[in-house]
Amino acid sequence: MSNAAPGELEIVRAFVNTYDAEDDRETFTSPEALGDWLRERDLLGGERAAPTAREVERAREMREALRSMLRANHGEPPDRAAAAAVDAAARRAKLSVRFAEDGTARLEPLAKGVDAALGRVLARVAGAQDDGTWPRLKVCPADDCQAAFYDKSRNRSAVWCDMAVCGNRQKVRTFRARERRSPSS
Repeated sequence: MSNAAPGELEIVRAFVNTYDAEDDRETFTSPEALGDWLRERDLLGGERAAPTAREVERAREMREALRSMLRANHGEPPDRAAAAAVDAAARRAKLSVRFAEDGTARLEPLAKGVDAALGRVLARVAGAQDDGTWPRLKVCPADDCQAAFYDKSRNRSAVWCDMAVCGNRQKVRTFRARERRSPSS
């Protein structure tokens, strides 16, 4: 099953998945790793400056805030601290509405470097909220997974990133817990 999101929302999904809880694998292990990831996706706008250790921390903070915000797409209450962290990243990016020659509006960061790159990720979040695709971007509720995935179900009811893996694991856990609680025959 492909969990890829459509269009520019895929960048947001990929960004959230730069930490893999299942394997405890962090993509942003260093300023160089962050810079490489952002350059590979053309988020640095051609800038060559190397990110700092503090910018790595801020990228991780924004990623985890976005992950928390995606839980609301499963019906969990909104996380105010996560919204505040994302809002702070947007302020650092100095997001501004820019207009193309044809009058089309888009959000673009006025900042430079990593702040601008993170702003470009947030601009995609705003675009997804505007075009209606945002509610379909979710986070797997399995504690040992937490991967961002795009819900392609007709009625937006997908719960797990992969029913065959995370969904099945949860069903087995639920079954075993029920078996332990039931009296022996």
